[in-house]
Amino acid sequence: MAGPDLIKTLLYTVNNLLQQEKYKAALAVLKGFRNGAVYGAKIRAPHALVMTFLFRSGSLKDKLKAILKATYTHSRNLACFVFTYKGLQGLQERCQGKRLQSHSFLAACVGGWLVFGDNNNINSQINMYLLSRILFALSRLAVEKGLVPQPKRDPFPLFATLVWGIVLWLFEFYPHTLQPSLQSSMNYLYHDSNVWHDITDFLVYNKPRTAA
Repeated sequence: MAGPDLIKTLLYTVNNLLQQEKYKAALAVLKGFRNGAVYGAKIRAPHALVMTFLFRSGSLKDKLKAILKATYTHSRNLACFVFTYKGLQGLQERCQGKRLQSHSFLAACVGGWLVFGDNNNINSQINMYLLSRILFALSRLAVEKGLVPQPKRDPFPLFATLVWGIVLWLFEFYPHTLQPSLQSSMNYLYHDSNVWHDITDFLVYNKPRTAA
């Protein structure tokens, strides 16, 4: 009976600790680390699985290792960023006695430099993903604040026109400027579809099956 009683006591102690207001800021940082790790793994694992098996050559073992490495890197980086951001934000608020907008910006700048400043494929994808969202958000904020007049017509068709025109122009004539994953996707869609030998690599496979 000592085992179950010990577990109950431990759980009671931990749950009581979690309810303490004085530890809330520190505990929020720890949970942020946990949520960053979980979320990073959830969104990277399926993406890495699909992209690896679609476009990466090599043995099954090599592919699985690549998937695990990408998932671990994304999960770790996001966890470390959330930990850093929430920690620095809380520290600034504690020092100044109130929460300011600058706290969020400065904390995120430091976290971005420390965690996402390393130029690798994972960080590049994350930073570019955020950049597109930032541009949308800043455009909306500019209209909301009156810095830019409210468009009379929906600007989205023009936006789509320019995005697709520019990206395909870059892909056809300056492909080296695009990210490798985007190059692979576009090669599959626009260049591989120009080549076939018979019905097998026209409908069934993308490229001819090599002899074993």
